[in-house]
Amino acid sequence: MKRYRTSEAVCPGHPDKICDQIADAIVEAYMKQDAEARVAVEVAISYQTVFIMGEVTSQVSLDIEALARQVIREIGYDQATYGFCYDQIQVLIDLHSQSPDIARGVSKYQELGAGDQGIMYGYATDETIDYLPLPFVLATKLAKRLTELGRTKQIPYLRPDGKVQVTMCYEEDTPQYVEAVVLSTQHDPDISFAQLRYDLELVMKEVIPEVYMTLETKMLINPTGRFVIGGPVADSGVTGRKLMVDTYGGFALHGGGAFSGKDPTKVDRTAAYYARYVAKNIVASKLARRVTIGVSYAIGVAKPLAITIDTHHTGRVDDAIILKVIDQVFCFEPKHMILELRMTTLPYQTLATFGHFGRVELDLPYERLDKVEQIETLLADQNLI
Repeated sequence: MKRYRTSEAVCPGHPDKICDQIADAIVEAYMKQDAEARVAVEVAISYQTVFIMGEVTSQVSLDIEALARQVIREIGYDQATYGFCYDQIQVLIDLHSQSPDIARGVSKYQELGAGDQGIMYGYATDETIDYLPLPFVLATKLAKRLTELGRTKQIPYLRPDGKVQVTMCYEEDTPQYVEAVVLSTQHDPDISFAQLRYDLELVMKEVIPEVYMTLETKMLINPTGRFVIGGPVADSGVTGRKLMVDTYGGFALHGGGAFSGKDPTKVDRTAAYYARYVAKNIVASKLARRVTIGVSYAIGVAKPLAITIDTHHTGRVDDAIILKVIDQVFCFEPKHMILELRMTTLPYQTLATFGHFGRVELDLPYERLDKVEQIETLLADQNLI
């Protein structure tokens, strides 16, 4: 039976993504100078105002305003003609120290507990070499390519904002062909739509393998015809509003907690990364073709309240056996996850665009397949498979 699945990606100049990048630039800057810093920062943008709020407890002091302006400049908002420019906006900051009630659960995280309650999920599928859903991989690659072409001036009229959407036809859980692609990209006012369409159709054909394109594939480019006014001038932005873009393109469950702006003691982030690590190694061990790992916590408690697994009817062994493997090979306690995944040294600002998973070029600890041999040995020794 045919079914259609759609995934989205956005460019760094999207208002929500600007907020994520500023928030994660702040986390990364604190981690570099104070690995014990407690950071829970959110950012909102509206027209020409950036509002940075939240809690920070640290031994170091940062110039938050200068850092925010630097991020905005790097994204590409460096011209007054865009209506939003790094040196012509106002930056409002309202940060205070972490609540002592929360600190009780966090300050002893190395021995005790999670920094908050919550539910986190990790996902992996064997349909791509990235262990991610194909429509999401394609959408992300398109957004990344548009950004590269704009920044390098290979397509000089492209501006920082943009969105991509890929709809794919599946049969029996296997991707067959691309049904539709939507590219909405900000551009200079004097470019013709004919030129825009010609250039972006070439980008689609460059990024999407020919085997997935058909004569009926719909290619929709700037469906309204123009996209000159973009970024915060066109729409407001808030941290954590692109959760599907950050994770699995809508193919997997999400606990609802954002990643950006949070230090490693926040299990919203660290446990979601670790659950991805577990799911990816399980799929790479060929115990299932698709896996969703769920984990829940209570604030101040180190051990998860529950770990769940769903192999989506693709498992080679019973789910109970996989849970037994997880229990013996992996550890979801905050101290262990932070150390094993080297969470205080991650490139957080870079992760805030083009997804937190996959990203082979970054050699992320939670993307490594370094548990496969241990899993296979365990299964053989205990005659579990």
